[in-house]
Amino acid sequence: MSRTAELSRKTKETDITARLDIDGAGTSDIHTGIGFFDHMLEGFSRHGFFDLTLSAKGDLQVDGHHTVEDTGIVLGTVIREALSDKKGIRRYASCILPMDESLVLCAVDLSGRPYLSFEAEFTAERVGDLDTELVREFFYAVSYTAGMNLHLKVLTPGNNHHMIEAMFKAFAKAMDEATSIDPRITGVLTTKGSL
Repeated sequence: MSRTAELSRKTKETDITARLDIDGAGTSDIHTGIGFFDHMLEGFSRHGFFDLTLSAKGDLQVDGHHTVEDTGIVLGTVIREALSDKKGIRRYASCILPMDESLVLCAVDLSGRPYLSFEAEFTAERVGDLDTELVREFFYAVSYTAGMNLHLKVLTPGNNHHMIEAMFKAFAKAMDEATSIDPRITGVLTTKGSL
């Protein structure tokens, strides 16, 4: 069974196309116009073993908000569509990931019920050309369009680059496990009958 999805979404503010293969090798081709954001999405692809192609053209002359948020909307949508009925997936996963002095917790439940808990305080307004306040906006958009319960918490703060990169990599590792197929699971992992 192929667990892939693709989407093109165009608004007055952004024009985004994405293709995701859940069962990939971690290859990516990503262009958002925001270099550090590209780097984070490449890390998500590589460490989650997801093949991701994503192109975003946004109104960066205004700021990065629409591009980052709408990329989250598109990524969340292709995650939801690629997982389809979620038969056989582990559903839950967590990862505590270190990056030098920083330590981040990520926990996910692919329940179909969207929720984001985000605990991080940044001491810089920007890392590269990414506004740090947009990190939360990205994960909010992903969690709500994918229909996932997502908790991200910086356990040990430090360098802003390290904290953000640890978040994306922890999210990747947790998603890799949560989307993996467990042969012991018949149908979907719930007592309700569907997710």
